[in-house]
Amino acid sequence: MENALFHGDLVETRRILYTPSNFAKISLNHLQETGILQAQKPHTSKRSNLSSYLFFIVLSGSGILEYDKSTYSLCAGDCVFIDCHKAYSHQTSENLWRLQWVHFYGSAMPMIYDKYTERGGQPCFHPEGLEDFQVILNNIYEIANSGDYIRDMKINEYLGSLLTLIMAESWRPDSQCRNFKKQNLMELRNFLDTHHTEKITLDDLSERFYINKFYLTRIFKEQFGITISNYLLQRRITHAKQLLRFTDKTVEAVGLECGIGAVHYFSRMFKRVEGISPSEYREMW
Repeated sequence: MENALFHGDLVETRRILYTPSNFAKISLNHLQETGILQAQKPHTSKRSNLSSYLFFIVLSGSGILEYDKSTYSLCAGDCVFIDCHKAYSHQTSENLWRLQWVHFYGSAMPMIYDKYTERGGQPCFHPEGLEDFQVILNNIYEIANSGDYIRDMKINEYLGSLLTLIMAESWRPDSQCRNFKKQNLMELRNFLDTHHTEKITLDDLSERFYINKFYLTRIFKEQFGITISNYLLQRRITHAKQLLRFTDKTVEAVGLECGIGAVHYFSRMFKRVEGISPSEYREMW
C-alpha cells in the first residue's frame, strides 16, 4: 500500500496503490487503487488490457471518454463504470476536471459486469444520489489508508455497496419499454405472484394482457432481469420451501400444491434451484 500525493505538470493526485492479501485476491472483490485527481492541463490518458474495473466520478469540470468504439461527453456529476480489459481513454477539456476513482477486481466481476450491461447499464450515467457514491469512495480510501487488520473484508463490503448502487442505476425499464406501460407489467407480475400455483402459459398471459407473447417475453426480462418462466419457478420454489418447513405435507403434495407438478419433476426442479432434494431440505431445517 502506498499513499502518495503527486504534483505534476498534467495532474495533481492523491492516491493509494493497494496490494490486497492473497486471500482477498482469490475470495473477495479487492481494491487495486483509489484516489482523487485534479487536472492541471488538458491531456489524454489511455489504458488497455487491464485486469481491472474502473469506476469514477466527475466532481467538477468536463471531458471525454472513449470506450468500446463510442465517445461520451462527461460533465460534473457524471459517473463512469467500465471494464478495463477493453481499451479506453479519457481526456479533460479546457474546463479542467477533478475526478474521484477506484480500480478494483474480483473473480465474479466479469459476470457482474455482464449482468450490468444485460440490464441496460451504460458506461456513463448521471445518478440523482451522487453523494451516496462519494461516501463509499471516501470510505474505501480511508479504510485502505488505515492499519485495520480486516481492511480487506471492509473494502469488499464497500465495493459490494458500490456495485449495488451501480446495478440500481442500470435498471431503466421506463426507457426500455416505451410501448408498454410499466403499470401493465406490474399488473402482470402481481398476477404471477397470486396465481403461481396454477398452470400458466405464455398464451394465457398474452390473451389476458392483450400483448404478443414474444414481445411480452422480451420486455418482462428487460424490466425485471429474469424470464417469466424462471420468475414463476422462483415463486413456486419459495412456496414449496414454506410448505416443507412449516407443514407436514408429503413431498408429492407439496409439489402439486406449489404448482410444479408430479413428485419426480418437482424433486428435479427443486434440486436444480436449491442444490438438494426436497426431503434433504426439510431434514436440514
